[in-house]
Amino acid sequence: MKFDNAIVTADTRRGQRSFWLLRLLLVSAIVLLVTAPGFAGSAQHGRKIAPDFTKLPANPNALIDVIIQFNQTPQARHFQFMAANGGKLKFKLMHIRGAAYRIPVKMLTFLENHPDIGYVSPDRRNKPAFDDAASAALADIARQQYGLDGSGVGVAVIDSGVYNHDDLRKAGSSGGSRIVYSESFVPNDGSANDAYGHGTHVAGIVGGNGADSQSGYPGQYVGVAPNVNIINLRVLDAQGGGSDSQVIAAIQRAIELKAAYNIRVINLSLGHPVFESYGLDPLCQAVEAAWQAGIVVVVAAGNAGRDNTNGNQGYATIESPGNDPNVITVGATNTHGTMLRDDDNIASYSSKGPTVLDHIVKPDLVAPGNRITSLLAPGSYFAAQFPASEVQPVAICAPNGSCSTSASQYIQLSGTSMATPVVSGAAALMIQQDPTLTPDTVKARLMKTAWKGFAANGWVTDSAGNFYFEQDDVFTVGAGSLDVDAALGNTDLANGSAASPTAVYDPTTGQVSMVNSNSIVWGDSIVWGDSIVWGSNEVLSNSILWGDASVWNQNTSGAFSIIWGDSIVWSDSIVWGDSILWGDE
Repeated sequence: MKFDNAIVTADTRRGQRSFWLLRLLLVSAIVLLVTAPGFAGSAQHGRKIAPDFTKLPANPNALIDVIIQFNQTPQARHFQFMAANGGKLKFKLMHIRGAAYRIPVKMLTFLENHPDIGYVSPDRRNKPAFDDAASAALADIARQQYGLDGSGVGVAVIDSGVYNHDDLRKAGSSGGSRIVYSESFVPNDGSANDAYGHGTHVAGIVGGNGADSQSGYPGQYVGVAPNVNIINLRVLDAQGGGSDSQVIAAIQRAIELKAAYNIRVINLSLGHPVFESYGLDPLCQAVEAAWQAGIVVVVAAGNAGRDNTNGNQGYATIESPGNDPNVITVGATNTHGTMLRDDDNIASYSSKGPTVLDHIVKPDLVAPGNRITSLLAPGSYFAAQFPASEVQPVAICAPNGSCSTSASQYIQLSGTSMATPVVSGAAALMIQQDPTLTPDTVKARLMKTAWKGFAANGWVTDSAGNFYFEQDDVFTVGAGSLDVDAALGNTDLANGSAASPTAVYDPTTGQVSMVNSNSIVWGDSIVWGDSIVWGSNEVLSNSILWGDASVWNQNTSGAFSIIWGDSIVWSDSIVWGDSILWGDE
């Protein structure tokens, strides 16, 4: 697995443009659809082998890494027959009734035909999806009004590790670290320190207390819940890479440690492309296990919103496990450095829904994610490669005119990786306020109270001068932008599942609507009705999600096939896109 690399580009709205120009661009686009065959077909075609077993070694004895989901909780006999056939166990993943193995290629056929095997997928690589953010989400007002700071709540940061930064210590000169547990799941590296720099930045957005920025900096950089406890579960190496099995093992550990450290939130600022339905994806099964255990799981949407490779204008680019209907999937906004919401717009890189194959309505909401200032891990990859993104302290000058500066303690990054911990911090505040809240109630309150004042559409540009048309529909901004103050003021309870609804395309009308097939919360009730959750704005409501200008109304295009058909686009591209660590606003 690899986490999304931080994207620190600033998007800028360049005014409104006619919606019809987008239609003209779509009609004139040349669409390229690229697919690749799987090893033995997908489970949706009656097979047990994931469709992305491609480019397998010709040597049948060559070893590959896989995740096996059994039809039952694996017993001793299962591990025995795996070993007898050449399988080497990496992790037992009992919460998904599975295990991670290194097996010879020839064993795939054996697994395909074995009655106890449910599904076999590659042990996929993940990448990180990359604070000022607290003010824009009204978290600072919430702290002042409600006196909440996350005390006593544990947030599991499953990432590249967390450096023991001063801002993650308890208040007071003698305060100990709030990193209460650390463990590495990186093979052959037992250190839980952050060699990459991503996890430390994420942890600071969740719970940094601003200790090192009280003086000597332009402002104080405080996280959303500045007294939470951090459970540091390292799954990414010094280059920001890690496997599905490492992430699943870390999720499993968070479930096991829930009672010991009051772990109520898991932050996953990482992911990989969707290769199968969430019902088969082992990573999605792991986050569902955590959700059922009473842990709120917050996941980055991904940074593929600029991807128009297949003429889909960045739609249907939500990454796994953000495609799971239960978890809270977060997109990123650009606040332009102000607390005002009227100038906010969606970041052009923020991935859009619906999800591939299952057509789940995602993201669930959006939060500040552009040019976010948070903690720097000294000696990390980010510190070495992107010094221009560091926030430099103010020079201190002596009476004789000599001036000196200390080493920077903060860095600016952008991406849905940065928006995700803003929501994780908000969830921690809500749980501190009322420890009885279920994950479904937390999700439902955050969505219902989200700010819904986005413009219908407009243009943004990145630091390179590239323009992107944005339509702020339900697949772009979800239920709206995080409002921590409003969420803390809400007292409604979700009596049932808050699983995100499914988008359904009607070929007779060319329109798309939401169906709450597995959800009680998003029903017709006055409290949780769709018109309240998704707002009255035409592009947010469930009556007509897109109208005549939708990408998938061009039903003869490749984009239509990608979003609503059975095709999946395979590629070796970086999950969240290349890092861009600074830009002009």
